[in-house]
Amino acid sequence: MTSEARPPAEVLADREEQIRAQLADIEVASKAQTAGGIGFGKRVGDGTNIAVERMTDVAAHSGLQRELEQIAKARAALAAGTYGRCEVCGQDIGAGRLEARPASTRCVRCA
Repeated sequence: MTSEARPPAEVLADREEQIRAQLADIEVASKAQTAGGIGFGKRVGDGTNIAVERMTDVAAHSGLQRELEQIAKARAALAAGTYGRCEVCGQDIGAGRLEARPASTRCVRCA
């Protein structure tokens, strides 16, 4: 079975949409956690669990924001006609890397 490769612009747009939905979910969950103000549970450790959940949300949010920035760079490279070339050394990024990480703007060596 052969599958046609989707255009990079389409792949990047779809991933951006997914990330924005994930960010919205994180914001909703974060608001729900703090809806009644910051409080600690009745059992030892409840406050720690809440703090860990919030830190996990912050880390996920940061990672998703970085990915959005990378997608913006890849889209700019598409518009400039340089998509698929490493922004550092100018060499081809490689089809395998672009397939695995369509927002890549650097080859494996320069990443």
